[in-house]
Amino acid sequence: MLKLEDFKAAKQRVDEVILETHLIHSDAFSAECGNDVYIKPENLQKTGAFKIRGAYNKIVKLDDEAKKHGLIASSAGNHAQGVAYAANKLGVKATIVMPSHTPLIKVEATKAHGADVVLAGEVYDDAYAKAVELQESEGYTFVHPFDDEDVMEGQGTIALEILEELPDADMILVPIGGGGLISGIAAAAKLIKPDIQIIGVEPEGAASASAAIQEDQVVLLSEVNTIADGTAVQQIGSKTFKYIKEYVDDIVLVNDYELMEAFLLLVEKHKLVAEGSGILALAGLKKLKTKGKKVVSLISGGNIDVLTISSMINKGLISRGRIFTFSVQLPDKPGQLELVSKVLNQCNANVIGVDHNQFKNFARFSEVELRVTVETNGNAHIQMIIDEFNKLGYTITKIN
Repeated sequence: MLKLEDFKAAKQRVDEVILETHLIHSDAFSAECGNDVYIKPENLQKTGAFKIRGAYNKIVKLDDEAKKHGLIASSAGNHAQGVAYAANKLGVKATIVMPSHTPLIKVEATKAHGADVVLAGEVYDDAYAKAVELQESEGYTFVHPFDDEDVMEGQGTIALEILEELPDADMILVPIGGGGLISGIAAAAKLIKPDIQIIGVEPEGAASASAAIQEDQVVLLSEVNTIADGTAVQQIGSKTFKYIKEYVDDIVLVNDYELMEAFLLLVEKHKLVAEGSGILALAGLKKLKTKGKKVVSLISGGNIDVLTISSMINKGLISRGRIFTFSVQLPDKPGQLELVSKVLNQCNANVIGVDHNQFKNFARFSEVELRVTVETNGNAHIQMIIDEFNKLGYTITKIN
């Protein structure tokens, strides 16, 4: 198992390439979960994610013979950029295998750092299989994204920075994909402060670490389905499983809607953008049973394309009750639109869309359907609007 001296030596190595990502206190997330929350923004790293730490630490430690053969890696995106950046800096050829549906921003960024990119398979595990195939046929040196102690060592440098800046931290929340990040952070943090709590956060649709803990062995999930594509791993590593069992105190699960809500809050309150997997530890804050603790929540990455940002914001607004779309059946006579407008004005709901359809409801010839989208201030505000219409005898059908 890694020792504290290993992490300290890794810190000296990765300091050559990383940016300092100082903790940010969050009033908004503190209020959401009842703890004193600090954000560690690794989305601000040079490659947009923490992965540069482990990749650089691994590659710089390779001997000349291993480097001469060239590097091969598999990645859903962020490890790819970390390996590509490190390899380019150290003058080593790198080939990266990525899932076919990897966001274009991650593919292009990897190529921009000088690596060759091969697209293969639907999920990370498919890309990994292709990378192993290429390693065997071409003689490349493999740089694993998580199941490698040199990589874990690099990722663990995050814990050293957190505890240097906030030595009285009670808890660190860390996303889990393959387990390399949490293994390194948990080990380093516990070696410095044994009583600190390390909480892993997984997407419900790719909970491979939770499954492994439950079965007490590494488990291959039949499928993964989550917007957190960077953590869409069907099976955690055998080495990382050992570290998770030894050092991680608990694992909580979050769904895609909870991820979108956390994304929206981060954008609104901190003007920071993170990818789906990067937001896991913030979404996990609501799952904590403790109150009043000093909690550090790690944003692991921010490599997300503009279209996905737009989708996340819109769905996050709906999930948090900030946008409300409803339909109501109205008598087909003059004055009804004015009545609806008056009710919404009294409720201080801003109308952003209206569809008045006289021809849709043939079952009730004397009625028409009105579909309205309004800006609201949360679910309590939505319920107030529903109640006001109910008082007038109108039944609201919620669309979203």
